[in-house]
Amino acid sequence: MNLFILAAIFLFIYMSFAFVVSLIRKDNGTADIAYGWGFVLLAWITFAHGMPGIPAIVANILVTIWAVRLSLRIYLRGRGKPEDFRYKKWREEWGKAFVIRSFLQVYMLQGIIIYIVSIPVMMLNAYNGPIIFGLISMFGILIWLKGFFFEAVGDAELARFMRNPENKGHVIQTGLWYYTRHPNYYGESLMWWGLALVTFGTLGSTFPLWFAALAFIGPIVITFFLLKVSGVPMLEKHFEGNPEWEAYKARTSVFIPWFPKK
Repeated sequence: MNLFILAAIFLFIYMSFAFVVSLIRKDNGTADIAYGWGFVLLAWITFAHGMPGIPAIVANILVTIWAVRLSLRIYLRGRGKPEDFRYKKWREEWGKAFVIRSFLQVYMLQGIIIYIVSIPVMMLNAYNGPIIFGLISMFGILIWLKGFFFEAVGDAELARFMRNPENKGHVIQTGLWYYTRHPNYYGESLMWWGLALVTFGTLGSTFPLWFAALAFIGPIVITFFLLKVSGVPMLEKHFEGNPEWEAYKARTSVFIPWFPKK
């Protein structure tokens, strides 16, 4: 069986199982916890059935590190708390169609996103063989490390800010959040661009460049969703009308870190 079809089948089963768990828990936040582990599943399934080399091994380890940190953070943040405001709103809006729409619009759609964003890692696992790192691939690793720093540190700063009861109703504007309104989303996007560079740099030395460039489909898709669909827009809409937020928004870069406007 084709490696990419096999990965799609495993992912479908995995996301369907996560959906069933969400029905039992009555909490679609299960999708957020399952998100990172979906990437791990695809990475190691294709690793086990492909022709991985050293770059693929490193990429798989990086994906696993990212997923473990993200999923653990989401689980601990939501433990013992009600369903996230996004899913709660959909539960009310969808009414009797909630079950089928959750399956299709939350779990299956998320599965499709996971699959597309995983393309660079699956390509590495499937095709690269015993190739060692080149300069472009090494640069990709550095980009990934920068992205991981922004996501992990940004999340840690936000968690510390929210634990302080004096900050209730206020907007975090310090640390990395001084330079961008979404350092964690920026970091996540950057990590996938880094992995795509690893794939491009590795496969580009053996395969046609157009084929190696298919690795960039993943970061393009995740960046689009973070900026235009489920990341930045939904979160910023939640804060609309808050004067402190509006002032912060007016002077601070939305995504790429930069010095705030005076």
